[in-house]
Amino acid sequence: MIKKVGKQTIRIDSKPRIISAFSIVGPKEGEGPLKDYFDKVISDDLAGEESYEKAESTLLYTAVTESIKKAKLKEEDIDFLFAGDLLNQLTSSSFAARDMNIPFFGLYGACSTMTESLSLASMAMDGGFANYVVAATSSHFSSAERQFRYPLEFGSQRPATAQWTVTGSGSIVLGREGNYPYVTYVTVGKVKDYGIIDANNMGAAMAPAAVSTIYSHFKDTGRNPSDYDVIATGDLGKVGKQITIELLKDYGYDISSNYIDCGEEIFDHERQGTDSGGSGCGCSAVVYCGYLYKNMLSGKFKRILVVSTGALLSTTSSLQGESIPGIAHAVAIEYGTGGV
Repeated sequence: MIKKVGKQTIRIDSKPRIISAFSIVGPKEGEGPLKDYFDKVISDDLAGEESYEKAESTLLYTAVTESIKKAKLKEEDIDFLFAGDLLNQLTSSSFAARDMNIPFFGLYGACSTMTESLSLASMAMDGGFANYVVAATSSHFSSAERQFRYPLEFGSQRPATAQWTVTGSGSIVLGREGNYPYVTYVTVGKVKDYGIIDANNMGAAMAPAAVSTIYSHFKDTGRNPSDYDVIATGDLGKVGKQITIELLKDYGYDISSNYIDCGEEIFDHERQGTDSGGSGCGCSAVVYCGYLYKNMLSGKFKRILVVSTGALLSTTSSLQGESIPGIAHAVAIEYGTGGV
């Protein structure tokens, strides 16, 4: 039976359960408004390692292994690990995976990787290919900044549209049984490029992809903004968030009353000097695994739509003058709603 709904959405009939979620963040994130929702806050950006890249891999390893423990499972119980990050050749994820005895799929969706990994993990579960799957991702301010922009020592000026890459990692364990939030729909995004070339304006580059995916989700499923307690984009910041609200109004959907952006929520921008807000793979990962997941377990949220957004640039494409393509994937997660 074909489970595709409309043009871009897949109905996840078996409703794989999110049986655990673990979030670990850096010191700056641990001083932000959501500090009480994170499972672990490190006191040192290096996490005891010799480099920021090694630190990021350690964050991911910690998130994955702790989420498995939290689910009362062992590594050998996990059928597949779906994970990715921002670094060249996914070194954070692959280097973490080499220390785990779990079959590994390495993914690159830039900052959309959390919902990309969760989408593919849910599809693997729904297809009957696994009993337990982990979906995870990570990012680190210092490793991403020097790969995509400038070395920190350069001390470059940050414009108001700039975003602060979140130092953190989130990991989700999917299982088949139990009274937990479950995945019901996955809407796969299309690559959108509206000609933005400024690597310090990621919100504007990614917003069209978020709009496209959210619109397609509504059209495919017949749902409306009011069907969700929260619609959460991943990494647009306050600039991209406002663009998304206005563009969706042009399509006839007003999401302003129940819409948040993880990048806007994770920091106190005035107090912490994070300009337009947070970004990075870890942004939507830790906000979902912390704030959103825990509020679903408490019953505050019963149905949410998580839309992680990614900018598909590389250092090479930027240096060659290419514009910045965007992508967004959406996952509908429910708890106690009676299902699809």
